[in-house]
Amino acid sequence: MSERTGVSGEEPPEAGCSQGPLPEQAPVWSPGVSSLLLARYYLPRGHSVVRGNACELLRDGVEAYPAMLDAIRRARRYIRLETYMFITDAVGELFGQALAEAAERGVHVKVLYDAVGSWTSRKSYFDTLRQRGVDIRPFKPFNLSRGWRHLLRRDHRKILIVDGEVAFTGGVNISAHWAPAGEGGGWRDDVLRIEGPAVHALERRFLATWRMMFQDRFHRWATGLGRLRRRRGGGARGQVGLAVLSSRRSIHRAYLHAIQRSRKSVLIAAAYFVPDRRLVAALRDAARRGVEVSLLLNARSDHPLLEFVTRAFYEKLLGAGVRIFEWQRGVLHAKTAVVDGAWGTLGSFNLERLSLAFNHEVNAVFADPRLGRQLEESFRTDCGDCREVTLAEFRRRPLWRKLLERALYALRKVL
Repeated sequence: MSERTGVSGEEPPEAGCSQGPLPEQAPVWSPGVSSLLLARYYLPRGHSVVRGNACELLRDGVEAYPAMLDAIRRARRYIRLETYMFITDAVGELFGQALAEAAERGVHVKVLYDAVGSWTSRKSYFDTLRQRGVDIRPFKPFNLSRGWRHLLRRDHRKILIVDGEVAFTGGVNISAHWAPAGEGGGWRDDVLRIEGPAVHALERRFLATWRMMFQDRFHRWATGLGRLRRRRGGGARGQVGLAVLSSRRSIHRAYLHAIQRSRKSVLIAAAYFVPDRRLVAALRDAARRGVEVSLLLNARSDHPLLEFVTRAFYEKLLGAGVRIFEWQRGVLHAKTAVVDGAWGTLGSFNLERLSLAFNHEVNAVFADPRLGRQLEESFRTDCGDCREVTLAEFRRRPLWRKLLERALYALRKVL
């Protein structure tokens, strides 16, 4: 099972759609600009930025899995893993073995996986990990007696923290879907490797969820340990300013604010795209005032009905000058955005209803021209492997598709 969300209004389409290759954009901000200044410009008030982080952008499971496993194998004190999907396939067994070996050498290992996202996994494998010392627990197991809302509110976060020194967050779960094509699904995704003070911000999210679910003394112990570490000083590792956002509405508000303040470009890769009225309006307004607005979306989703709901928004966006590129090689699962090559975000948050209304999410939001340029270059590289959808071509789609899009659009809040 995967991830998804929605809401929007209908307006008459407008003519016009830009054509041609996706060009490189000149930097809006100099590389030496203060991250604090960028954060004040692009982030809404109330979003505190943690400075002094070193960040590395990892593409797909090809880069993310080896880095994550290396961190687990180097762990000396503790490992915290929170994931929506922990599937007991080849990748799941590889991670399970690394976690069990860490526990057997005395590392304190805690794993939280979502019961719905991991419903296909073998419970016997998790029992084996527990016997080897891994404290692995499901988030909200099936229980219909507590109502449908209990089942809808899932833990969709992807966080790995090792020794309070390094953390990983993004869209990659523990599953062969993200293994290289030929060995797995070859799904396209992004992960951010973080060293520095923001690691503790991610760790606090894990501890809060664990305490909420299990109410054990582990939280007090871990919180006390964290305070001791901070008094001793975590130390700056780099120059990147990060805000770790775990409130669904704060992530949504950060998207809107950055798009509204964009000056040159808005580039969004979205695995599931069923935006609300405010996001649609912000994208169209940005395109109309001359900002390059480009969306990278799935040509073939792992949720086929959502493809039709997403395409119900195309005409309105294309008519305003938004460019849409469809990913052709397998499944796009990334949830990233970069604005003006300086503000960016990646994490677990999808631009659709489940993420906005129900799921526990986490996104890292940064204000840094160097990391922004890396994410922008990655986006433009991906667009080179895509098919661009034009307004004229889209209007020629068959009648049955138009009718199906309208029907599913009407049901977007429940899909």
